[in-house]
Parts: sequence; structure tokens; C-alpha cells
Amino acid sequence: MKHLRLMDEGDGDDPILSVVNLIDVFLVIIAALLLAVAQSPVNPFSAEQVTVIRNPGKDNMEIIVKDGQKLDHYRASGEIGEGQGAKAGVAYRLKDGSMVYVPESGAAGTQAVQ
Repeated sequence: MKHLRLMDEGDGDDPILSVVNLIDVFLVIIAALLLAVAQSPVNPFSAEQVTVIRNPGKDNMEIIVKDGQKLDHYRASGEIGEGQGAKAGVAYRLKDGSMVYVPESGAAGTQAVQ
């Protein structure tokens, strides 16, 4: 009978069982944290339309635009951009925060822009 009693007592004192239980608890906590991060409204990859600017204002600036399933990358060449055009008018910000556009002579009347 002594031999049977030793076999029964060995299972209750096994330290590996408590380590396995701790690992299970940590896996559940990690899974819950991953689900919380994935469902966060701050997560930029959960939205349908996202624009990310990396290294703004530097020579290696990159703009990443996600529109649904389409992903576009735009990289700066480091050169100053220039183009051709003409001054179309002047915009003024009023005290209430609204913008008023005053076109150059020869164009139509003024427009208020919010």
C-alpha cells in the first residue's frame, strides 16, 4: 500500500503544472490585448480611407494613401516643386473662423468658404 500512496502524492506537488497554468493565463491576457488593439478606433488600418505621412518636410518624405483595398505610395524626390499658374485671388479668414475668397478682377463675385 505504501507504494500506491507515493504515486498519488506526486501529482499534487508537481511545479510544472503551476507553470503551465501561468502560461495559459498570460496567453489569454495577450489575446485580449491584441483584440483590443485591433478594434481600437485609433488603429489606422481599420479605416477605409487613411493617409499617412512619414518623415514630413524632409528629403525622404513618403505619403501612403489607403483607399479601401488600394494602397498608393508617393515618395519625395528632395527637389523643390514648381509649376505654372496665375494668382486666382486672395483668401481672408474672418474673426468667426470662416474664409472669404476674393477673386482677381474679371472673375465672378465673392464666395464664403467654411
